[in-house]
Amino acid sequence: MYTIDDLNVRLLSELKEIAEEMGVKNAKKLSKQDLIYKILDQQAVAGEAAPARKPPVAPAASSSPATASASAEPERKMRPRRRENVAPTPAPPVPKTESDFSSDEILDSIDINFDSTPQTFAEPEPENLDNEPEINTQEDLIRAGRADVREERPIQYRVAIREFDGAINNEGVLEIMQDGYGFLRSSDYNYLASPDDIYVSPSQIKLFGLKTGDTVKGSIRPPKEGEKYFALLKVESVNGKTTEEIRDRVAFEYLTPLFPNEKLKLSTAPDNLSTRILDLFSPIGKGQRGMIVAQPKTGKTVLLKNIANAIAENHPEVYLIVLLIDERPEEVTDMARSVKAEVVASTFDEQAERHVKVASIVLEKAKRMVECGHDVVILLDSLTRLARAYNTVVPSSGKILSGGVDANALHKPKRFFGAARKIENGGSLTIIATALIDTGSKMDEVIFEEFKGTGNMELQLDRKLSNRRVYPAIDVPASGTRREDLLLREEELQRVWILRKFMADMNSVEAMEFLQNKMKGTRNNDEFLISMNG
Repeated sequence: MYTIDDLNVRLLSELKEIAEEMGVKNAKKLSKQDLIYKILDQQAVAGEAAPARKPPVAPAASSSPATASASAEPERKMRPRRRENVAPTPAPPVPKTESDFSSDEILDSIDINFDSTPQTFAEPEPENLDNEPEINTQEDLIRAGRADVREERPIQYRVAIREFDGAINNEGVLEIMQDGYGFLRSSDYNYLASPDDIYVSPSQIKLFGLKTGDTVKGSIRPPKEGEKYFALLKVESVNGKTTEEIRDRVAFEYLTPLFPNEKLKLSTAPDNLSTRILDLFSPIGKGQRGMIVAQPKTGKTVLLKNIANAIAENHPEVYLIVLLIDERPEEVTDMARSVKAEVVASTFDEQAERHVKVASIVLEKAKRMVECGHDVVILLDSLTRLARAYNTVVPSSGKILSGGVDANALHKPKRFFGAARKIENGGSLTIIATALIDTGSKMDEVIFEEFKGTGNMELQLDRKLSNRRVYPAIDVPASGTRREDLLLREEELQRVWILRKFMADMNSVEAMEFLQNKMKGTRNNDEFLISMNG
């Protein structure tokens, strides 16, 4: 006898073999659950219908009267339904043949047994059992079997329910609301509100000391009835560290900033002159606050792309973020496909509030990672348009500068750009931002003047070079890095100074053409410097 639990653990092929042995029709076409129910039904029919249809066995000629009376008793108990339906009337005379009874003694003993037993039912004839239609009995047994299966189905359904709590792991950047709870925002939606948000309770935020911008990874559960979001069950790591390691971290504002002293190597291929020139004349270190000053259509976006690919190739330990604010949608797609970095964007067709929100959450994420000792690089395009967005969003203070810039509008863009720093005892935040000039807008000129002295690396691009299709369109004499002696070797620094003295009397076009002619025949910067005379 098979139970429903025995059948559930068997394979479908085994169930089909069992069904074929039991005579189930169309067993190969049924699904597993239907096959189980068919087997149970057939098993119930076979188990109960076989003794019901079995004709009474005639006693042998040599059997004793006691044996005959004993064999008559099970026949009376075999059909209990007939007792309730048939009225207590005298039994009709049963015809007896010589083949059934061979002696008068057996007949006398059977008569005595019938007289001593109360006549409460009529014994059916063997011929009537064979001629009786079996449809009713079959249907009754099938219904009884199905009723037994239905009683077990709720149990099987309860077993099939699986709890998915903790079965799914996910991560996101935490944004804490004013009410104390928070959500883990997804990078697929540029860290804005989305259906993929994960709810974080206030108790979890207080327990682990979480802040806005923390990259939290943990196990989650699906939303229950009446809930809208997935919920965080267990915190596994925060910014790549355990919860014990980040509990006593020092806030970003209290970390000690230093001059960058670890250089980011940008040289990759011999024919990539833009990064090779940057390595020599405007080196970038971990913690650099650099500004690329560019006129329109001078190739600043392509230069940013080359810098991003060089950092991703030479420094895999650095977490690279490309932040595109108020840019064209096709440039966002091109950057995401050509750069091995996280690209966060807010295109020009979005509102200024979205620009500000995206930039704020990216900055908070970078700060939290620096607090945990990571090296982060943000490539911002462009700082001018970010300042324009803040100027649109900020409440009016009543003090308007020239160009229509509010007096308080540039405070938050300065905080964004000023967050770049090298941290003592580990961690750095590098920001390379582009600034627009000569656009014909007075506001852009005011914004550039406000940020002019805040960076410690400046790279000037020249429109004259780009008009001649000379790329990279870098104005080498006007570009440079503060405290470059901390980033370059002594011998390398001396040769760079000699080059600068030699190109001091040249304009930007002559200087770039001179460098291109001399660097094209060398494989790297070291070979180029060695090839110099003296």
